[in-house]
Amino acid sequence: MKSVALKVGVDVGGTFTDVALIDERKEQIRIAKLLTTPTDPSDAIVKGIDGLLTEHAAMWSDLELIVHGTTLVANTLIERKGARTGMIVTSGFRDNLEIGMEPRYDTYDLFMERPKVLVQRHLRLGVEERILADGSVYRPLDESAVLEAAALLTGEGVDSVAVVLMHSYANDVHERRIAALLAEGYPDLDVTLSSVIAPEIREYERTVTTTANAYVRPLMSGYLDRLERRVREKGFPGDVLLMLSSGATSTLEAAREAPIRLVESGPASGALAAARYGRLTRMPDLVSFDMGGTTAKICLIQGSEPSRTTEFEVARLHRFKPGSGLPLRISAIQMIEIGAGGGSIAHVDDLGFLQVGPESSSAEPGPACYGRGGKEPTVTDADLLLGYLNADYFLGGRMKLDRTAAEQSIRARVAEPLGIDLGRAAQGINEVVNQSMAQAARIHIIERGEDPRRFALVAFGGAGPVHAYAIARLLKLQRVIVPPAAGITSALGLLEAPRAFDYSQTYVCRITNTDWAHIDELYQVMERRALEEMDSAGVHRDEVTFSRAADMRYVGQGHEIPVSLPERGEATTEAILEAFYDTYKRLFGRHITDVPVEALVWRLRAAGPTPELRFQFSGAEAAGLESSTGTSRQVYFAELRGMVDTPVLNRYELRPGERLQGPAVIEERESTIVVGPQADAVVDENGNVLMSIH
Repeated sequence: MKSVALKVGVDVGGTFTDVALIDERKEQIRIAKLLTTPTDPSDAIVKGIDGLLTEHAAMWSDLELIVHGTTLVANTLIERKGARTGMIVTSGFRDNLEIGMEPRYDTYDLFMERPKVLVQRHLRLGVEERILADGSVYRPLDESAVLEAAALLTGEGVDSVAVVLMHSYANDVHERRIAALLAEGYPDLDVTLSSVIAPEIREYERTVTTTANAYVRPLMSGYLDRLERRVREKGFPGDVLLMLSSGATSTLEAAREAPIRLVESGPASGALAAARYGRLTRMPDLVSFDMGGTTAKICLIQGSEPSRTTEFEVARLHRFKPGSGLPLRISAIQMIEIGAGGGSIAHVDDLGFLQVGPESSSAEPGPACYGRGGKEPTVTDADLLLGYLNADYFLGGRMKLDRTAAEQSIRARVAEPLGIDLGRAAQGINEVVNQSMAQAARIHIIERGEDPRRFALVAFGGAGPVHAYAIARLLKLQRVIVPPAAGITSALGLLEAPRAFDYSQTYVCRITNTDWAHIDELYQVMERRALEEMDSAGVHRDEVTFSRAADMRYVGQGHEIPVSLPERGEATTEAILEAFYDTYKRLFGRHITDVPVEALVWRLRAAGPTPELRFQFSGAEAAGLESSTGTSRQVYFAELRGMVDTPVLNRYELRPGERLQGPAVIEERESTIVVGPQADAVVDENGNVLMSIH
C-alpha cells in the first residue's frame, strides 16, 4: 500500500461534523468542527474540507485519501426512515421477524412494546424450496413463485428485497438463483442475500441483519454516490474509504454492498483513537468516553485493544434491556451508546421527575443557546449556565452562545415545573446526565467481569472533557486522559484504521471429531475472497495478515463465546481446546474438561498494515484564536456545593511538563476541559492533559 501524505478524516455525527486534515510530509494537522447538515451530510463534509484546504494553501487535487465515518445507518434504523423493503423467504417462515426469540425482554411489563419490524407482513412472501442443515437440497426452488413474488413486491412499491432462505448459510445455491432471476427480470430492484451478509446459524439474527441491510442500502447507496460525485467534481483524485463498525476501513464498493457493517462507524473510530492515546501515555487499560452532541459512547479497552463482538443490538427501545432492539450479526467494536450528549433534551416527566434524553435537539435546531430556534433545554444549555462553557469562545469564538435563551428554556421547562430556582435546575440537569452515563459505564464494565477502578478514562468528543471529571469521580477512577483537539478525536481515529475485512461461515462440529480438511477448505475460500477484496482496496497481497477465530461452546449450552485460534500451522485439536478453556476461564472464572466442546461459526479477519500517523499539535491549528489566559469565572462544582471563582486557561499556551491544580477550566477550540477541585493535571510531551483525581 503506497504512502499517503495529505489525507482527511471526516466524522459525521448527529450534531457536528468533524474534519481533520493531516500533511504527513510537513507533519502538520488542521482541524475543523461545523454543524452537521441533516438533509444532506455531504454539504458539511465538502464545506469542511474546502475550508481546511484553503487554510493549508492546497487544492483538492493534492488530497490523496478521505476516510469517512457516519451515523447515517444507525440513525436510519432508529428513526425507521429506510427504504420500502420486501422479503422472500422459505415458505412457512414469513413470521420470523415477529416471533423473534420468543422470550419477553421485560417479564413484568404488561404493556411491553416490541421493536417495530423493518418489513411489513404483507411484504414478506414465501416460496417453495428447502435446504437442509447439512446443505443438501430437500426441495428444489420454485422459480415461478420467485417471479410471482417479485411482481407482487414491485407492485407494492418495494425498492429493496431481503432474501432469507432456511439454512442458506450451509448452501447458498437457491439464494444465488433468486438473485439471478431478480437481476434478469427486475434489474432496478435492490437485492440483499443472507448468505452474503450473514452466512451464520441462528435464523432470527440472520433475518434481522439481512433485512436491516436491505432497509438501509438504497439510502446509503444514494448518499455514497452523491458524496463521491461531489468530491470528484472538486477534483479529488484519490480513494474514499468508509469506517466499518469493526474498526477497519472499507472501499465505497464494499460499503454499498453491505452498509449494515457501517452501523457503528463513527463510534468505532473514537475507540481506535482512544487506544492510541493509551499507548502514548503507557496506560493500556482504558475506558473510552466519547460524548458528542447527540450521544455518549463508552468502550472498554484492554491491552491497548478495544473489545470486539460479532453480535450486538441497535436501536434499543430501552438501553439497559437486551432484546428491546434489533440484533445484528456483524463484526463490531463492543461499546454501549447512550442518548446523553450535549444536545440531549431535559424535561419533567408525568410523575414529576427530571429526565435527560434520549431525545436530542441535534444540529437543527440545536440547543436553545445556539440561537437557531431551539426552545428545549439541553445539557449544553445547563453547562453554559454552570460556567463550564464560555459563551464567547464556543468553537473558538466562531459560534456565540445565547445565555439568555438558555436561561429562558431551562426556567420555563424545568425550573418552574419543579418549583426550583434556575441554578438548581441547571445543576439537576448536569447531575442527572452524569449519573446516567456513569451508571451505563459501570454496567458495561462489570458485565465483562472487570473492576472499573483499575482503568483510566480517555475523554473526547465536544462534551466529553467537560463531563470527564464528574464521570471519573462517580466511577472512582483516578486517572483521566484528555488528548489535544479532543473535540475531533474520532476524525483522527478514522485515519489510523487498517483496511480490513471480516468473513464467517457456519459449520457445526465437535472439536475432537472435526473434519479438518473441510475446515481448511472453508478458510481457503474465505482467504481467496479476502485477497480479491484487498486487491480492490489497494493493499498488496504480501501486506495482508490473517487471523482466525471460532464461536465455541460446551455441547448442550445455548450460547457460544468467541475464541481466537492458533495460527494455521499450530491449530491442533489440543491447541484449539486449550484456547477455548483459557477464554472460558477468563470470562467465567472456571472451566471443565470432561464435557465435549463444539464450534458453530468459523471466522477470518484479513487486515492490511495499520497506518501510523505522523503529525504534531503545534498550536498552528488555533491560529487567530484570542487567548483567555489570566481570566476567571464562576463555575459550579458539586463537591463544593456551589459556584466558585475558577481560573480559565488557554490550552494552546500550556507547555509540556506544566502542572496545574484544580479547580480550573482549560479552553480550546473544539472542547473545554473541567479540572475539578479534587484533581490536578499535567501536560505530557504529546500535549495530552493527564488529570489525577485524589
